[in-house]
Amino acid sequence: MKQEIADIRINYSKKSLSETEVATDPITQFGNWWQEAVNSQLSEVNAMTLATAGADGLPDARIVLLKGFNPAGFVFFTNYQSRKGKELEQNPHACLVFFWKELERQVRITGQVSKVSPEENDQYFYSRPVGSQIGAIASPQSAVIPNRAFLDEQTQTLTNLAEAGQPIIRPEHWGGYLVTPGTVEFWQGRPSRLHDRLRYTLQADQQWKIERLAP
Repeated sequence: MKQEIADIRINYSKKSLSETEVATDPITQFGNWWQEAVNSQLSEVNAMTLATAGADGLPDARIVLLKGFNPAGFVFFTNYQSRKGKELEQNPHACLVFFWKELERQVRITGQVSKVSPEENDQYFYSRPVGSQIGAIASPQSAVIPNRAFLDEQTQTLTNLAEAGQPIIRPEHWGGYLVTPGTVEFWQGRPSRLHDRLRYTLQADQQWKIERLAP
């Protein structure tokens, strides 16, 4: 029997989220949830939706990978000349969304975006597998290309040069972004769609205000 899309639903019931249980700042709270997600051995635990908007205000979103977080914010890497790079140049604000369905949890992070230092870019770029380094150079990310063969040829040429001993140099248009949060929302699935939602908002005195939102 065919299942209607509107009939697809899950009744979440694993955990709850209370103001008395969470950390006083969202980075610490994210770290707690992150460790639980890692310990649960979730697939692609660092996959997150990155939402941006350019000067035209039109929203755009895609999945990217978190590569680090610290008290300053959340870091990911990409091609600065890609569509998201151009949008962030025009409008340096973004939203990140993690959805860990096995834990029935979601985290939304909204904030300002800035580039990380060249030193941080180099440190991460040269820690990547050689194939990934070559891929970052070979692909003019988001640009229109004639066919797959174009990409394969670019990659093979760079691979041959690397195998011949030519050093791989990180391109200046490839690097990281830091998302400095202004708001962070933690969502815990609960029965009957009465989910727990706690939002942290950064105040003028740099303290975090915690509020409960209706589901």
